[in-house]
Amino acid sequence: MTSTDATAAGPRRAGVWNLPNVLTMIRIALVPFFVWFLVADAPGLHSGAGPWRWAAVAAFAVAIYTDKLDGDIARSRNLVTDFGKIADPIADKLLIGSALVMLSLLGELPWWATLVILVREWGITALRFFVIRYGVIPASRGGKLKTVVQTAAIFLYLLPLGAFAPWLVWVAFAVMMAALAITVWTGVEYVIEALRLRAKGRQAGTAKGQEP
Repeated sequence: MTSTDATAAGPRRAGVWNLPNVLTMIRIALVPFFVWFLVADAPGLHSGAGPWRWAAVAAFAVAIYTDKLDGDIARSRNLVTDFGKIADPIADKLLIGSALVMLSLLGELPWWATLVILVREWGITALRFFVIRYGVIPASRGGKLKTVVQTAAIFLYLLPLGAFAPWLVWVAFAVMMAALAITVWTGVEYVIEALRLRAKGRQAGTAKGQEP
């Protein structure tokens, strides 16, 4: 096939094995190491502040950076794939979810905060699949802000702040409360958007059925 033929055939679809997807898989692979680092630093699941805790902080930071990097590369090099669309949010939820659960197990974060975030995250994911036949719920600015604030809150909680400046623990708590507020707010927004999308889809289906 000549270059002219290739151009006429349209752009070649990106394969699964590309750099953004590899970065996503690395992020998923980092999750068990991240969890192990936290457990290794906290025998008996009591909060620790040793070298393994710092290893967990580093693993979380690297994983978060790969999240930004894979998205930037995929968009700039036209390497967006169906696999990436599915795997990327799963990787994010695994990382955030494992961090929240571990912080609660260590007694550093109230379980109710973890449950609110997890129920919202997985609930909205299920909602997206439920209404996908009517259309796709796009990511909102609030949703992106939620991710940033959640990440910042978790990162602050992971840092052994109490060993250096106990008052910074309250800063971490304040950021987490902000993350919770945005999480709930954006969750309600997505539910409203899903209901609108479903209503429009049903109206369109009814109108189509009434056409002669």
